[in-house]
Amino acid sequence: MTTLTLIGKPDCHLCDVAEQIVETVVADLPASVAERIEIEQASIADDAALHAVWWEKIPVVLIDGELHAHWRVSADRLRAALIAADSEGAPS
Repeated sequence: MTTLTLIGKPDCHLCDVAEQIVETVVADLPASVAERIEIEQASIADDAALHAVWWEKIPVVLIDGELHAHWRVSADRLRAALIAADSEGAPS
């Protein structure tokens, strides 16, 4: 299972764009990959620890807890990273 975490805040235009990109990329992945992706959303408005770390960089995309992107999300780069994460976690 790959966990994609999208960190943002309410009323953030770039966060809305990032969310749309994430949803589109995951929807366009092969079903065998997409079904193993869990999308979590977190808001810096609700979590002081997230705010302290990420407030200058939202939206932030983490893949399995590791920083993938901040400010702007590239659909092509995200797609490649999710496919790579899936192949790394796939049983041999």
